Amino acid sequence: MAGRRSDAVTQGPGRAPHRSLMNALGLSPSDANRPLIGIANSYNELIPGHMHLRQLAEQVKFGVWQGGGVPLEFNVIGVCDGIAMNHRGMKFSLVSRETIADSVEIMVEGHGLDGLVLIPNCDKVVPGMVMGAVRVDVPTAVISGGPMLPGEHRGRKVDLKDVFEAVGQYFAGSMDADELAELEGSACPTCGSCAGLFTANSMSCLTEVLGFSLPGDATIPAVYSSRLALARATGAQAVEVVKQEWGARRYITEAGLRNALALDAALGCSTNTVLHLEAIAGEAGVALPLESFNEVSGRTPQVVKMSPAGAHYMDDLERAGGVMAVLNRLSERELVDGSTPTISGGSLRDQYQARPVRDAEVIRPFDRAYNQTGGLAILYGNLAPRGAVVKEAAVLPEMLVHSGPARVFEDEASAVSAIEAQAIRPGDVVVIRYCGPKGGPGMPEMLTPTSALAGLGLDDSVALVTDGRFSGASRGASIGHAAPEAVDGGPIALVEEGDIISIDIPARRMTLEVAEAELETRRSAWRPPVLETGGVLGRYVAAVSGAEEGAVLRVKPAAPREGI
Repeated sequence: MAGRRSDAVTQGPGRAPHRSLMNALGLSPSDANRPLIGIANSYNELIPGHMHLRQLAEQVKFGVWQGGGVPLEFNVIGVCDGIAMNHRGMKFSLVSRETIADSVEIMVEGHGLDGLVLIPNCDKVVPGMVMGAVRVDVPTAVISGGPMLPGEHRGRKVDLKDVFEAVGQYFAGSMDADELAELEGSACPTCGSCAGLFTANSMSCLTEVLGFSLPGDATIPAVYSSRLALARATGAQAVEVVKQEWGARRYITEAGLRNALALDAALGCSTNTVLHLEAIAGEAGVALPLESFNEVSGRTPQVVKMSPAGAHYMDDLERAGGVMAVLNRLSERELVDGSTPTISGGSLRDQYQARPVRDAEVIRPFDRAYNQTGGLAILYGNLAPRGAVVKEAAVLPEMLVHSGPARVFEDEASAVSAIEAQAIRPGDVVVIRYCGPKGGPGMPEMLTPTSALAGLGLDDSVALVTDGRFSGASRGASIGHAAPEAVDGGPIALVEEGDIISIDIPARRMTLEVAEAELETRRSAWRPPVLETGGVLGRYVAAVSGAEEGAVLRVKPAAPREGI
């Protein structure tokens, strides 16, 4: 290989002080001649998806030593979206993605690391780590913490989504406090990312198809011993990735991203994947127009349907053959480009051809596909000129086309109060605004209102539109990311109580049925709200882009300073 990054800190007489400090770490002089592999571990004791990652990291380190490298572990932060939901904490969730990416960049550059093994789990940690790795283009392998097993409640499988929806049932009087407590105690039975195809597991699936992880990474449950073996193999392969000088940008190509969109469509992934794929592509300097999601979805049938939209869970997908088996199915119609590279050294085709479908009920054939188009849709119209996102796979058929009066709320809390007070009626369109990247700030995720509507039995008659975003566990006609956001004067800021909003998901349209002249009058009278300026949220507001660009931080040149 042509010289390692770590040579800048390990080689030559001038680096004697650096090697002295490495001695203090317990490393031997010969270790300075091995590749230095950073183990980016998101372990903490606040997130169920992360509580077991110390054990996983030890197996990764064994693998790195076996492969001939030196493993050096460091940690990054993480936010549990479930715990942060529906209070001020949710403002910090998407913000954490940028901090995680920055942390990876800082640790790689600050210590001259030759390569990385990323150990993420949960929503913002997976994309945040990948963004950081792609930014510095360092050779990288990923081993996630794996999904949680589903719980069981009175003879049926359940997950966290069911607890959120049960709160709505409790307020509606269809579930008593004892059953709610019983469900609360059984829905999340193990460590790991939540058992359904929510954002964390969606992103792990996309990381696997992009080529960053070995087959099985997205679907092997967190508690299975086979994940430990996969961690060791990933650690060893990370050293080979460094030797081959396969930088992280190798996997972020137009073909690789289209494969990710095809898998996203076939599985019916979380709407948050739009934000994260846009952000990852941006770090690599690869254009990913929003229209690409509709284009790929339009020709990719949905062949898998998992919670929150269906009855299957991540352990079912693993049993059926995992991500590679889904790609094998897609290859039957040439919907995936098998020539893209992977960290294994072989092509994506090599990997998916070795994984046939083992359960045709979990991964359906095309003639029994759930839908002939994919799971996500980007809607346009005068209410969202730059686009809005809906998980079409989780929308009931009767809500694919809907028109109704707007019920307007300036924040999530007031909307939830109205829903719980049963002030929302069948046919309404709930509008929650000032929740975008700047307005939230942090584009807070909303599982509580969508779950409350479902729990009250209104998911077949009420739509929800916001410039914020939704949990991957949300279902129903929940349309998010409306851009431009309200705080920037986007049309969602001009909606008034009772305005008719028409939604046509198959036609990819969302229309505010108000004359343009009236909207101009409202626009002239509109005044922007005061934005948060202090702390990390203030810095985020000052630099964040719109949702249609992935809610990434723009780099702004410093203002010139006058001399003293």
